[in-house]
Amino acid sequence: METQILYGEQTKLTARNMTFSDWKLRHFPEFIDAALNIKAACAIANYRAGELSEEKKDAIVAACKELRLGKYRNQFIVDVFHGGGGIGINMNFNEVIANKAGHDVHPVDDVNMNQSTSDFCHTAMRIALMYSTRSLLGVLDDMCNTADQKIKEFKPYTTIARTCWQDGMQIEASALFEGFKQALDYRKNSLERSIQELTWINMGYTVVGTGTGASQAYKDEIEKALREYLNLPLAMTQKPYVHAQYPYDLVQVSAQIKMISGILSKLARDVRILSSGPETGLHEWNIPAVQKGSSFFPGKVNPVIPEMVIQCDLLISGNNSIMQTALSMGEVHLNVWEEMMGFLLLENVRMLRRATRSFNQRCVSGITLDMETMARYANASIPLVVQAKEEYGYEKLSERIKKEGLKGVVAAIRERRKKG
Repeated sequence: METQILYGEQTKLTARNMTFSDWKLRHFPEFIDAALNIKAACAIANYRAGELSEEKKDAIVAACKELRLGKYRNQFIVDVFHGGGGIGINMNFNEVIANKAGHDVHPVDDVNMNQSTSDFCHTAMRIALMYSTRSLLGVLDDMCNTADQKIKEFKPYTTIARTCWQDGMQIEASALFEGFKQALDYRKNSLERSIQELTWINMGYTVVGTGTGASQAYKDEIEKALREYLNLPLAMTQKPYVHAQYPYDLVQVSAQIKMISGILSKLARDVRILSSGPETGLHEWNIPAVQKGSSFFPGKVNPVIPEMVIQCDLLISGNNSIMQTALSMGEVHLNVWEEMMGFLLLENVRMLRRATRSFNQRCVSGITLDMETMARYANASIPLVVQAKEEYGYEKLSERIKKEGLKGVVAAIRERRKKG
């Protein structure tokens, strides 16, 4: 049985006139849930302000609750990248909620009462990001726990460090994971701090921050209604013009997501290098064989999961760059590219969450050391020369290597140590 069509004429026009990317509103469940919660809270605030009847308030709240169950996601059809600063998104919600509510609820006069597209979409995006980053932080915590386990497993063993792709000194085999864990912990904390900026909202300030078009009675009620209904520590901004013109809070979160993605990508590249071989590469680490590595080479284990993570980082980098540019493209009193920035950021959070979970579960957790290879590296020539530098001095040792060759000097050092 075909689902009833709940959206109306304005939604149809947006879908017809401005669909080009196929990034549909229905593909962003966190945003849908956030937006429906806001519309319900606005109805409550308007009822408390004496401007919406109890019957219509109850109908709107009930419709929003039912729509959040997920059955009607296919009603949110607009392309999230469209002209007008998100008006098509707002009208899609207004029309679907009104038609679901019945009771002569009007999409603009009732569902959108005392709101503009600007303050509604602005607030919905920040709440959606709070929802989505919460689950990302959980996945990052899991990755940190796995890194802790690898540190414990690898710490008793020694390998060789590389700088500029040349042999260096001996180092604990756990060093890469220790650096990774410390970097990820730091950036995770920075992400949490940047998310706090998102709790400042601008509901009631309408289009450009003046509050024109929203009644004072509604303004007195909306913050409390939002806090109660969404159970989030939201607060009304004291800088409404900044919120209308400079959505830098989105860019700050995006920068943290990009840095976390870069940390994971660096580890992914290290995994590719250290697991290379098995006979002609470094082959210091063994990685799980999650699927056939090649349709041509039997038994080949390719680093497919790390390569997925690297591609994820490239996509995140591109979206982050677009957001940085879009921030500067706001003109005069409103940045109409804010919705584009927000949906790119939601996509980055979603990609990073999925890639991190897969990287952790299907690759990092199963990495083991190749003991024989690693022991050979730890006992290579350069670590011995580095140790001998303290005894002979840098210049003297360099001169000997120049005259006798590295192999000759290393052989002499080993022989001397052997004799005691």
